[in-house]
Amino acid sequence: MGRKNKMRRERRSFGPSRMTKARYILSMILVVMFVLLGGTARAEQANSDSEKGGDSGEVIHPEHGSLAEVGKKLSDPTSNVWALFTEFDLSFSSGDINQGAANPGFRMIFQPIMPFPLYGTGDDAWRFITRPIIPVFFSQPIPTGFNENNNLAGLGDIQLPMLVSPAAEHWILALGPTWLFPTATHDVLGKQQWGVGPAGVLGYKTKEWTGGIFPQWTFGIGGWNDNKTPTVNNLNMLYFFFYNLPNAWQVGTNPSITYDNNGTPGNRWNVPIGITVSKTTQIDGVPVKFQIGIEYSVIKQSTYGQQAMIKFNIIPVIKSLVQNPIFGGM
Repeated sequence: MGRKNKMRRERRSFGPSRMTKARYILSMILVVMFVLLGGTARAEQANSDSEKGGDSGEVIHPEHGSLAEVGKKLSDPTSNVWALFTEFDLSFSSGDINQGAANPGFRMIFQPIMPFPLYGTGDDAWRFITRPIIPVFFSQPIPTGFNENNNLAGLGDIQLPMLVSPAAEHWILALGPTWLFPTATHDVLGKQQWGVGPAGVLGYKTKEWTGGIFPQWTFGIGGWNDNKTPTVNNLNMLYFFFYNLPNAWQVGTNPSITYDNNGTPGNRWNVPIGITVSKTTQIDGVPVKFQIGIEYSVIKQSTYGQQAMIKFNIIPVIKSLVQNPIFGGM
């Protein structure tokens, strides 16, 4: 037994530490960010030489107006902008079952934003909005015992909100169902069951700022594993606020609060706070929004849960695939 423990310690000593891995992943994210932002700066300079209003907030996009306006719309979950939202997360998780440094994890969330016009145009338009959430885990720490964990990679469960948003001037309103699909490639990366529940958006926007909440509550409706997996009953609520700055910059926050009704006391809530800085620019004629944010969970699961996270977003805008309202009203 003593020899096995000695061999285990030797194997651990030869590999990089958890914090070394975290610093490496963070360094890669920062390098990519600086390269991309450097490229956007050169693109903006080229635009300023060829288009009226060299300021990035004044470059006009034929479908959505200035880049500053594009950035504002992308902060509104009910806007008419089609985009390929891509997020890279470096998370740090800890709890009673591990000691020392928090365990780092790295994932990507791909979320194509597709607002279909239903009736009317412009500010008077009703829209059907769907934005599937597709998580891809590159290295997710899964506890296997006290101070021990495995790092898994694979696809997580896909979630699909389907919302109808009415014309409401300065108000941000939407309501509809959200669906859970058991697409995880490992049982521990998903819920092992189908799910459905209500989703909605409530917020307000002005010329200076945009803010609101986007809750999704999911209930399990069928699974497998001989009913050993608890029926899903959880909340995921995005809360967002962005203040608009000159030159298509924004500063704000957009964390997601989670609640799992199946968790034991002390292991149900995770409540992060954070700050996010974003910049919308144009690359080869395509509006792209870049965001970087840092979050810290002021309430987290006591046994094991997310403690902090660094987020980096790349959000290119694509041409609207459906431009005319489905039910008329033009």
